Amino acid sequence: MASMTIKDQMQAIEISAPGGPEVLKPIVTATPVPRPGEVLIAVAVAGVNGPDISQRQGAYPPPADSSPLPGLEVSGVVAALGEGETRLAVGDAVVALCNGGGYAAYVAVPAGQVLPKPENWSHVEAATLPETFFTLQQTLIERAGLAAGQTVLVHGGSGGIGASAIQLCRLYGATPIVTVSSAQKAEYARSMGAAHTIDYTSEDFVERIKALTTGRGADIIIDIIGGDYANRNLKACAYGGHVIQLAIRGGAKAEINLGLILMNALTLSGSTLRPQTAATKARFAQALHTKIWPAIGAGNIVPPHIRTFPLENAADAHRAMEAKDHFGKIVLMVGPDQ
Repeated sequence: MASMTIKDQMQAIEISAPGGPEVLKPIVTATPVPRPGEVLIAVAVAGVNGPDISQRQGAYPPPADSSPLPGLEVSGVVAALGEGETRLAVGDAVVALCNGGGYAAYVAVPAGQVLPKPENWSHVEAATLPETFFTLQQTLIERAGLAAGQTVLVHGGSGGIGASAIQLCRLYGATPIVTVSSAQKAEYARSMGAAHTIDYTSEDFVERIKALTTGRGADIIIDIIGGDYANRNLKACAYGGHVIQLAIRGGAKAEINLGLILMNALTLSGSTLRPQTAATKARFAQALHTKIWPAIGAGNIVPPHIRTFPLENAADAHRAMEAKDHFGKIVLMVGPDQ
């Protein structure tokens, strides 16, 4: 195994017990050793995402063979190669989708989930890429079939998923319309490329999406709310439309009219990224490298608004993400090369 000098112990953040942000505790723990087919990354910056909060609350446990530490995306430098890995080299600047363990100085990641850091993005900016773009590659692009001419309604349009979805729609020639809760968030969503914004605190998104599409509705809806949004999403769909359920922040249970699905040939699908196999995630990575990475290099996809916190202040980062005024992405500053 080729490697650089690596300390046996590292700084990390653990979830001491299910609960609020206060359960995130700085610890010193053993540095992971990459298994065959893995790489060890010296983490520069770690992204903070909704699934991290769900894991902290005890609602999204890590797979049995992954790190129990939180953190699903990082940017950094390859520090060591597991047996059999030849595609990457020690010292490569990379980003990675982790199976866990990103809130740490080092993380071991399957090599297929590692991509080169875009040269025109800093480590801080690049750390915001993996979780949202892998998720949208799986759902918006592959499952829902994002295509030119479609109208896409994005709930939570000012969040991490929202900003990435907006830019993917523009890249593919679709029209992104988003829901937001404030004028500040609407302005941000428009700066990322949203064609229209809907303030869900004062407007009915079903009526607005129908009005904006001359009664047709949205071809694709990305929902992170669930609850009473479920049936309203079905009403907001165009014939043959597809609702993608990415989270259920408003509740896991809902009453829906199955007749809407039947009569309008609708599709309702949901998926989480973390349980997918390494081979599946590697396929997503290759697709992103082929289509999305060149767009990033050309400046057609730009970084989101980013707020930074030191690694040891992960609890404050979670508090900020759960605040009503949060928009964009939050990252943790870990290593020296940022």
